Amino acid sequence: MTFIKHFADALRRPLQRTVCALPGSVFLLSMMLTGCSSMAHQELPEPSYRLQGEDTTLGRAYRHQRQQQPDSSGFQLLVSGLDAFVARAALARAAEVSLDAQYYLLHDDLTGNLFLQELVDAARRGVRVRLLVDDMDLQGREEEIAALSAVPGIDVRIFNPFGRHTSRWPQFITRFGKVTRRMHNKAFIADGQAVILGGRNIGDEYFEANPALNFGDLDVLALGPVAGHTAQAFDAYWNHQLARPAETLTDAVKPEQPYALFQQQLSGKVDRTSADYQAYFNALASSRLARQLVDGELSLTWGKAMLLADDPDKLISDRRHTQLHLSQELEPYFLGLKKRLIIFSPYFVPGEEGTEMLSQLVARGVRVQVLTNSLAATDVPLVHVGYARYRKALLQAGVELYEMNRKKPISSHKSLFTGSSKASLHAKSFVLDDRQVFIGSLNLDPRSLVENSEIGVVLEAPDIALNMAEWFDRDATAIAFKVTLDADGDLKWQGTEKGQPVVYDTDPYSSFWQRMSLKVMGLLPIESQL
Repeated sequence: MTFIKHFADALRRPLQRTVCALPGSVFLLSMMLTGCSSMAHQELPEPSYRLQGEDTTLGRAYRHQRQQQPDSSGFQLLVSGLDAFVARAALARAAEVSLDAQYYLLHDDLTGNLFLQELVDAARRGVRVRLLVDDMDLQGREEEIAALSAVPGIDVRIFNPFGRHTSRWPQFITRFGKVTRRMHNKAFIADGQAVILGGRNIGDEYFEANPALNFGDLDVLALGPVAGHTAQAFDAYWNHQLARPAETLTDAVKPEQPYALFQQQLSGKVDRTSADYQAYFNALASSRLARQLVDGELSLTWGKAMLLADDPDKLISDRRHTQLHLSQELEPYFLGLKKRLIIFSPYFVPGEEGTEMLSQLVARGVRVQVLTNSLAATDVPLVHVGYARYRKALLQAGVELYEMNRKKPISSHKSLFTGSSKASLHAKSFVLDDRQVFIGSLNLDPRSLVENSEIGVVLEAPDIALNMAEWFDRDATAIAFKVTLDADGDLKWQGTEKGQPVVYDTDPYSSFWQRMSLKVMGLLPIESQL
């Protein structure tokens, strides 16, 4: 049995942790209560399916390479947040037949509204637009989203919606096990020919538009068969019983002029003359990525790509129905590990079985390296509890641990992750034997493996894998603390500050109260909820 299977099986419990944003007091209360209620029955909307734009600009792009390698896809990593947003905008503008977008979070901020504007502009050109968003980020925005869905050419569905006739927080208790299981997928598909997959939601902190905080993240832009496979996976979610039309979430009357209403709602949110935003708009305008994409000039790496996606029935099924879980598809990739495993996971909760399996990999000669968030860098301190209790055991077994240094700029020269001076790891990726790379929405924690739905892709791309491994060897200690054990078995954090080596005896940049809270929460039997 492989690490992934052991890990998922160990985390599969009758109750699982609630959403990351759930306050600790409500979270603990929800564990004590088992009440459950259901939403009123609603008729399922009419199904719709992917449109394949083979004779489009994107369909014709790189046609020669595609004909030479019909089973291969072309990839380019989207390392910087700016490039990641530009790529989405470029695909939206190049699309001629369809745009399908699926996201966990869609923020009401600069990049969130710019993203919506791109979808509206595409629809006005005659492109069919389908937007599928989890309900986690849409409270109070029902009329705005309904107005967007009423724009001709645009259809918006909300996945696993909360009830609108009662406060949201009680539903985490009364509907525990239902609304606490979310669609965490992230995918953007243009004409069924090009796709962006990875860890980024839609919001300023994911695209370098928030000067106060940036998530170090990773996406991949791909053209070829993997785009069609992703479109098929999108259809399964779009037509699922948990996907509800946006207009069913509000009692507002359908607007007579939906486009005008949406533009009115959008005005004031995006001020293109604002000094705060001007630098971002200038950077977007000067990007070469959009032109290169349309002109077929992108430098793509070609190879096999295997899409891995949870079946949406996972969210309504018994957790023991593992055939619905993408962890089963990941299993073969871990069976053959011989040399090295690099894990990038912002929320890393290995559990006893996961710790044992990583230890066994090391024992048989596989080098295991993990980059995750430090206590100061994580945006979900509660999850850090489930990781911290296994640090010593992992280190004693020979697993190498690195924790993100929040106060270090994540961009130096051409780093794997770029960002601001206050950064948090958000990328979810594995490098397997320096020849395969997984990139997607999957964290190595109970919520991703058991509770939520996820998606990702395994690239057979030795050049990309080797570059990521070389980056890790070269730059990991520059942007993260290496966690070690001293002669007495105590934890140490080795890093750099202003170019000088430093060693911490406690979690760097953390307060006494943060560390005390960590210890107290570590005594609670809540690991399966993390």
